[in-house]
Amino acid sequence: MSTDTIAAIATAVNNNGISIIRISGQDAVMVADKIFQTKKGDKKLATVQSHTVHYGYIKDQEAIIDEVLVVIMKAPNTYTREDVVEIDCHGGIVVTKKVLEAVVKNGARLAEPGEFTKRAFLNGRIDLSQAEAVSDIINAKNSYALKNSLNQLKGNVYKKIEELRSSILHDLAYLEAGLDDPEHIDLGDFKKDLYGNIGAYKKDIQKLLDTVNNGRLIKEGVKTVILGKPNAGKSSLLNALMGTERAIVTDIPGTTRDTLEETLMIGELCLIIVDTAGIRSTTDIVESMGVNRARLVSGESDLILYVVDASAPLDENDDDIINMIQDRNAVILLNKSDLEPAVTIKEMRERTGKEVLLISAKEREGLEELEEYLKGMYFKGMLEYNDEVYITNLRQEEALRMSLESLCMVQQTIEDDMPEDLYAVDMMNSYEALGRITGEQVDEDLINTIFKEFCMGK
Repeated sequence: MSTDTIAAIATAVNNNGISIIRISGQDAVMVADKIFQTKKGDKKLATVQSHTVHYGYIKDQEAIIDEVLVVIMKAPNTYTREDVVEIDCHGGIVVTKKVLEAVVKNGARLAEPGEFTKRAFLNGRIDLSQAEAVSDIINAKNSYALKNSLNQLKGNVYKKIEELRSSILHDLAYLEAGLDDPEHIDLGDFKKDLYGNIGAYKKDIQKLLDTVNNGRLIKEGVKTVILGKPNAGKSSLLNALMGTERAIVTDIPGTTRDTLEETLMIGELCLIIVDTAGIRSTTDIVESMGVNRARLVSGESDLILYVVDASAPLDENDDDIINMIQDRNAVILLNKSDLEPAVTIKEMRERTGKEVLLISAKEREGLEELEEYLKGMYFKGMLEYNDEVYITNLRQEEALRMSLESLCMVQQTIEDDMPEDLYAVDMMNSYEALGRITGEQVDEDLINTIFKEFCMGK
């Protein structure tokens, strides 16, 4: 574990009102003392009480760089459990960098991405799931994602995982004891009890895994693909929803050749909207590539908005799209509702079995109804959010699946009436897989990989 002193700018590097330079390590206070001077020059930071604020100046030798407030926080009651100093300076880019340069010049080194949180983990203040929650809080796209991340930061995932690990370890210890001392510990009736216990552990893990899809939607947003024939109004819909001319719109069929991705917030619902090339048979090589890409992204989507030109009869291209969305979560949008209709709501409902809404992307009509429908679809149906912890992390999901698989193997071994020592191997594998979630069973390379995803200064 590193014990040197690190420093970084902890706020965005732009012209803010204030900027914060964070220093952490055994020499943090000493480094700050070298460059800080109170107005009267009569105070040393090494002598002040922890968790106090001090007014003065940051100096580079004799030249004053800025007027600042310095916060002193001494170990162990700090974010990293090391001595921490935060310098609040004016928020200009130049002055902030000069203060950081003075800190580095006097004994600190530049922190790596996520190194402050990494030290909090390595020093035992938080577990790995809490550390990942810190990153999720920073990147939260809505209040639901923020709330879930805060729940994880409070240790809700850690508590559930540790309860499971403790129970598995208890059974494992009894099993090992019986194997080591069969004369005094009879494992005859233990098989039945263990089988039941494993079933309960599997249910607990499956309950966590059942939150994965909703957790992903909360964290990442709903991947929403706009499908339709050329000139159905797909790009016009994207522009109308975004409130800006984001996509090129012309009367020439096949204008959109590639996917175009934008993020849209509808209240607390985050949509990752992907505009696509019009679906049709074509001999144009570039357009054909766009159509193939549209098919690909639609297969990976959470939601499809199928835009239909309601002023024109359906054709074989519409038949193709209807087949594509048959088993998908989709909403049918009858566009150009301001024109004489050639397709009705009843017809599309009968053809697709999906919800059908009337819109006019050009006139921006029906969009409020669409937005309300989508909010109702997700928040009243798919995303019935409560205080339950949602698994939003792929690494955690994989560890849960590995643990569940090992428990299934334990039960199978019991059913096959195999020797008891075989149970122990799979039980230990399950126990260790859960430990990867909290960070108790991870190697240094994985830890470094996780924290490299963090922003600088955190």
